[in-house]
Amino acid sequence: MSGFCKMIPTERIQHRDERPILIVLHQERSSPGRVGQLLVEKGYRLDIRRPVLGEPLPATLEDHAGAVVFGGPMSANDPDDFIKKEIDWIKIPLREKRPFLGICLGAQMLVHHLGGKVQANTDGSTEIGWYPLRPTERGRLLMHWPKMVYHFHREGFELPHGADLLAEGDAYPNQAFRYDGNAWGLQFHAELTRVMMHRWVVHGAHRFILPNAQQGREHLEGRMLFDAPLRAWLTEFLDLVFEGKTAKAAHPITLPA
Repeated sequence: MSGFCKMIPTERIQHRDERPILIVLHQERSSPGRVGQLLVEKGYRLDIRRPVLGEPLPATLEDHAGAVVFGGPMSANDPDDFIKKEIDWIKIPLREKRPFLGICLGAQMLVHHLGGKVQANTDGSTEIGWYPLRPTERGRLLMHWPKMVYHFHREGFELPHGADLLAEGDAYPNQAFRYDGNAWGLQFHAELTRVMMHRWVVHGAHRFILPNAQQGREHLEGRMLFDAPLRAWLTEFLDLVFEGKTAKAAHPITLPA
């Protein structure tokens, strides 16, 4: 990512922490996408690790500004060694009170670590495409939330004991939560760039026959309608997670995709 950092004009970079943010990915070609781009723009360096390829996770986060665990096609319930080790590893950011963000699979791993269940709906319904999001009262107190968000999952999670629910959905009620002040979980995806969404639509097309899944054209049409406020939300949300900053505005900000 050092080459990418050089592409960001110096005047746009505001260094907040000299330590990098740990980025945990679950496939060889996976990317931190827009989350990675925004973090670099905010002045962070990225330490990218892929446990599925045998790359170890650090024994402490003292040398990191926080961690983001991304999604993947696997389940938090899978018996694979790297899945079990990664779920167990989450005790480190929790114990050290380091900023932690889990996205989709990453959130489900956090829930699993905290003793909550990760499972599919009994009717087999999925969330694959764009679906409404409703902030709870606690969520509204933190920031403005987008009305529609992007999903690509067949399992959801129950709210862990002691966690605050921040946003809800229809098919899968628990969409965003905060635990113990520093750990955050999101069921939906705000990190997809345009290229990433096109790739997901092509390679994930076989899933569009699943119950409640949207067709590929709906994914791409939805991006034109809903992506700008989702990107604006993500920009402020990352400041909330890694800097503890309260959102600056209570309305969507139109930004280029």
